[in-house]
Amino acid sequence: MELRIAFDGFSASGKSLGAKLISKKYNLKLLNSGLLYRYAAFLILKNKPIKKIPFLKKKFSKLNYKSLTSLNLHSEKISMYSSIIAKEKKVRLILKKYQKRFAEKFNRIAIEGRDISTKILNQNPRYDISFFFKCNVKTAAYRRWKDLKTSNRRITLNEVKKSLKKRNELDIKRRFSPLIQTKDSIIIRTDILNKKEMVDKMSKKINEKLFLKYGRNSKTK
Repeated sequence: MELRIAFDGFSASGKSLGAKLISKKYNLKLLNSGLLYRYAAFLILKNKPIKKIPFLKKKFSKLNYKSLTSLNLHSEKISMYSSIIAKEKKVRLILKKYQKRFAEKFNRIAIEGRDISTKILNQNPRYDISFFFKCNVKTAAYRRWKDLKTSNRRITLNEVKKSLKKRNELDIKRRFSPLIQTKDSIIIRTDILNKKEMVDKMSKKINEKLFLKYGRNSKTK
């Protein structure tokens, strides 16, 4: 049985964790689109290509997604630069093509990012259910700061907070594929829900959708 779930939301809002937990529970192929943008930023910062679009096209045409898990792509430098290149239409088209291929290849998927509902799983194929993650900046910044300080002890909570605010602003205001909540998205507030409550709320909505679609819920193929 097919099941396609979109996870959109702000930086450090908990969507990556939510997508990971749900994909495991329902046996879905998981794609973190933010990781793709971070990888693109990493490649450009590292290689400094003269022509970045042909360079990225070549890299993403043969990309093995699993290989990204072994890289450290969560520095503040990479985070900020990934938001900058995410504003560029040609860059987005390269990564959109990769994400579309993923969506077409598998029929049970969880994709998380910022434009999954509006650009990636908006049609052919379309998402069965869409979650939109929100979290107040104070809580989100603290979570991100705890993750970052393991590799950068000098980074301050205030620096992370400012960076998150700037990145969210860039995502909302960018011209191409801005961060938008679709009308049918289910809001997940991770600043008021703990991990179990978050999973329970999403699971309830997913099971309701599966019942309407197939007459029963499903965690396996």
